[in-house]
Amino acid sequence: MKMFNTLMLTTALAIVSLPVTAQELITVNMINPLPRSTNFYPLVVAEALGYFAQEGVEVNLLPSDTSIPYVAFVQNGQADLAMLDPVETVNARLAGANITTVYEVMQNAPEAIGVLDSSAYDSVDDLVGTTVGLVSDRDRAFLQASLDVMGKSIDDVQTVVLGESGPTLAAAIRDSQVSAISGAAPDWIALNANGIKVRLITPDEMLASPANTFAMNADMVEEKRAGIEGFLKAWSKGMYAASVNREMVAQALRKGVPAEWEDEAAGQLYLDMSIGMNQSTTERLGDLQTGVWTALQPRLLSSGAIPELVDVSTFLNDTYIAAANDFDRAEVEAQAAAWLEANK
Repeated sequence: MKMFNTLMLTTALAIVSLPVTAQELITVNMINPLPRSTNFYPLVVAEALGYFAQEGVEVNLLPSDTSIPYVAFVQNGQADLAMLDPVETVNARLAGANITTVYEVMQNAPEAIGVLDSSAYDSVDDLVGTTVGLVSDRDRAFLQASLDVMGKSIDDVQTVVLGESGPTLAAAIRDSQVSAISGAAPDWIALNANGIKVRLITPDEMLASPANTFAMNADMVEEKRAGIEGFLKAWSKGMYAASVNREMVAQALRKGVPAEWEDEAAGQLYLDMSIGMNQSTTERLGDLQTGVWTALQPRLLSSGAIPELVDVSTFLNDTYIAAANDFDRAEVEAQAAAWLEANK
């Protein structure tokens, strides 16, 4: 049995490290908010397991620290794929941008409303008449939409922008300067690192959201098909690996983005939160949720994030989804296990 297990491990390792054939790799230019990060672990994992090369592509990450809207990179041809949130997507379509959404990277909202774990606040309703902290101005829209779905208004609370500093956020909620904080996953990690345990009270209606998606130039769908299908399949396999081998994913991130794992506990917490956001809730990984997009827009409209509604059929295109899911799940499981054994 030991000899058989050794043979299986050797075979799996060989599969992972298969050399790329002589074919020329297709370069896929992509821009996202955090090029290599635990937050978008499928990229790092797919790189570690060699999935992009296996699918015939190489990824060129464009600089993300720019004031230029990401959609502009798609329009001018610099980016084949841009990661956009729903507000960026809808507003780009309203502005006449010829883009199409082809894959939902995150189907759960990264934003949330958090309260001190020991507080008496159990619902957004309970925040009426209190002061709520915003990590930044952009968190106001999420807070307003969360209040709206509960039949309340942003005028029912006071708000204050706290900034992204972990110690500042911790002091504000610990010392009862604010009743809650409207923020996102990195903010809960920062609070945890400063000794603050947070409990999330986000309304259920706000949890389902195409928080981050891949968009591209609508005119390039067929011309770019081979490269984009390869990229999305590799991304899907990287995503799937976390559902069968979290330790492999964690180890790939320790090696791939070590700065985020200098504090092991913080790195693990970041990964746990990121898996919750990145794992698709649809049967097909990355599938497009017409109903969710349609239901989301009235909330964005009421919060002032978008000026009008858009017919989702004008920008949602699932032409790549079947190819992105055309892989052997058992093979990914074996490859992840083999990689971990070789990289402990």
